[in-house]
Amino acid sequence: MSPSTLRLGVNVDHVATIRNARGGRHPDPVRAAKLAIAAGCDGITAHLREDRRHIRDDDMARLKAEISKPLNFEMAATDEMVAIALKTCPHAACLVPEKRTERTTEGGLDAAGQRKHLAPAVLALKQAGIRVSLFIAATQGQIEAAAELGAPVIEIHTGAWCDALTEGKAAQAKTEWDLIKSGAELAQSFGLEVHAGHGLDYASAETIAALPQVMELNIGHFLIGEAVFEGLDETVKLMRAAMDRGRKKANA
Repeated sequence: MSPSTLRLGVNVDHVATIRNARGGRHPDPVRAAKLAIAAGCDGITAHLREDRRHIRDDDMARLKAEISKPLNFEMAATDEMVAIALKTCPHAACLVPEKRTERTTEGGLDAAGQRKHLAPAVLALKQAGIRVSLFIAATQGQIEAAAELGAPVIEIHTGAWCDALTEGKAAQAKTEWDLIKSGAELAQSFGLEVHAGHGLDYASAETIAALPQVMELNIGHFLIGEAVFEGLDETVKLMRAAMDRGRKKANA
C-alpha cells in the first residue's frame, strides 16, 4: 500500500436527518453525494439503520444507481440488512453496532465477542463481491478477531480520541492516540486495510492522515454541519486539503 494514497469518504446520513425533520424530499442526500463527489471526495458512505431515522431504503437504491464513486453501505449485521446489501450490491459494506436508544454510534463493534453472529454476514457479503469492513476499536483483541473473521478491512473508531481532544483532556487523548497508532500498525501486519472515522474534524483528520497505514477516512457529521456555513463543496475541499497536509508528514 502506498503511503501517498488516502481516500475521503463523505457520509451523507445527516442530510437525510435534516430532510426527515420536516418530511418530504428536501434536502436530498443523493444530491449532496453528487456535490461531494464533484468537490473531490473518493466515495460516499450511508448508514441504513433499522429504524430508518435518516437514510431510507430508496436513498440507498438511488445512491447505488446514480453516484459515480464507490458506495459504502454502513449496516448492522442483521438478516434484513444483509438481504438489502445483497440486493443493492454496494462497493463496500461496513458492519457497525447499532442500538435504537443511541444518538449516534457509541463505540466499536465487538468482533471478538460476536464472532459466531458476524461470521455468516461477513461470508455472505464477501461471496457477493462486496468489500467487508468492521468498525472496531483499535485493540489487539478486536483486530485479531477481524482478521480471523476474514474481513479484509477494519475501520478504527476514532470517537473517544476526538472527544478527548474536544474536551481538552490531553492525557486521555494521548492514550487514545497511542492505541489508534499501534492498532493501525498491528492491523497492517495482519494484512488488513485500515480506515478510520467518527468525530473527525479538520484538525484531527490532518493528524490521523499522517499515519501511513490509514488508507481512508469516513467523515460525515462535521462536514454536513460546516456545510451550513460554508457550503458542502467548500467543506469537502477544506477537508481534502487538511488530509493532504497530514499525508505529507507520512511521506516526509
